[in-house]
Amino acid sequence: MKVEQIYTGCLAHAAYYIESNGEAAIIDPLREVQPYINKAKADNAKIKYIFETHFHADFVSGHLDLKAKSGAQIVFGPTANPSYDAIIAEDGQIFEIGDYKIKVIHTPGHTMESTTYLLIDENNKEHGIITGDTLFIGDVGRPDLAQKIASDLTQEKLAGYLYDSLRNKIMPLSDDLIVYPNHGAGSACGKNMSKETTDTLGNQKKVNYALRANMTKDEFIAELLDGLSEPPAYFPQNVMMNIQGYESFDKVMTKSQTPLAPKAFEAAANETEAIVLDVRHQSEFIKGHIPRSIFIGIDGGFAPWVGALIADVSQPILLVAPEGREEEVITRLSRVGFDNVIGYLEGGFKAWKDSGMEYDTLTSISAEEFANRYQENKDVIFDVRKDGEFTAEHVDGAKHTALDNINSHLSQFPEDKLFYVHCAGGYRSVIAASILKSRGIHNLIDVAGGYGAIKTTNIPRTDFVCPSTLK
Repeated sequence: MKVEQIYTGCLAHAAYYIESNGEAAIIDPLREVQPYINKAKADNAKIKYIFETHFHADFVSGHLDLKAKSGAQIVFGPTANPSYDAIIAEDGQIFEIGDYKIKVIHTPGHTMESTTYLLIDENNKEHGIITGDTLFIGDVGRPDLAQKIASDLTQEKLAGYLYDSLRNKIMPLSDDLIVYPNHGAGSACGKNMSKETTDTLGNQKKVNYALRANMTKDEFIAELLDGLSEPPAYFPQNVMMNIQGYESFDKVMTKSQTPLAPKAFEAAANETEAIVLDVRHQSEFIKGHIPRSIFIGIDGGFAPWVGALIADVSQPILLVAPEGREEEVITRLSRVGFDNVIGYLEGGFKAWKDSGMEYDTLTSISAEEFANRYQENKDVIFDVRKDGEFTAEHVDGAKHTALDNINSHLSQFPEDKLFYVHCAGGYRSVIAASILKSRGIHNLIDVAGGYGAIKTTNIPRTDFVCPSTLK
């Protein structure tokens, strides 16, 4: 059976393309849909259905744009109630794609409408399951997202639904089925996802903690919720965009690709409430950047960090990007619902600097220099890594404020004396520094290379504790 996975960047998201005998289906398409149109055209196939496993939280699906361009019908599982025309399938309903069949298996838990699609080949043999966010490789979907939309759906109740779905709908299926999940390592939609993109269901029954045969429902709920971090702030907003609809991707791209000369860029920044978002490499931002701009580099965990740190997807944004990458940045912002880019700095930061415009810098020192200063500065070291990273191992005496929560904990940083900020490798600490500087806190120094570089020095550190043993 022909099942093509399409992965993209730091979202670690998979869309699926299925073609048979001149007909095609797309499952959970990304925001930019032209590649699917082109793929079907190259296969001389007509896109018949667009299947959605659930209302996604971590990205804006391309289902509406794809329907408009292809004429295909959108399909959701039972209980879905979108604000636009779609087929709401029944549990067990079968759809035909050429010689193939796709069977709807309602698997609530991650969300109430969550659905797994069973793929059946031309010989009527069950081939695999596209599980959405119900079952990952090494993990299962987090059960706390739907409660952001419906308060009566507690995470405990959803976890219980997920337990039943896995035990009663998924685990009884054949061990040789291929599992095709929506996400892999790096996604915020689970805790312990593998970097592998597929596996057999039989092997997952052996190695996935959540599929232990002797696991009780209470044990499942406790283990699933243990260590579950707060989801990014943009997740509920993306859910509502996927339920209610959104502006077309083509319109977003047209209005957002507006080049602004330095003076016009400055005027737009002063006349609007736009955030100036600098997406260059952190080494470039350190050497020079527009005052009060926020750094989130395009070559790091870009979209998730934008979603975590910029609370409102409708926030106006002005971009400072590497020349030639403006369209890429706008595309990746739109994937997570940030559609209000009002322009970008034409000619990049070089044009700003060459125009004689005011700019700022960030002080950054090597880990070796940091080691020389450690003894006199043990009380002013801030680690902005995630909770688990810090708990596993950290600089002796360091304070911890995870980057995810920095906007809510600005008062923890001293205003009257110099302090030091580090992360794991140097990306997140520059994000943190840019946020602090944008709030008027300039008395800080970045440690280049982060904890990875610090470990090569003689700075005292706590004993390492394997994260898998932490409770």
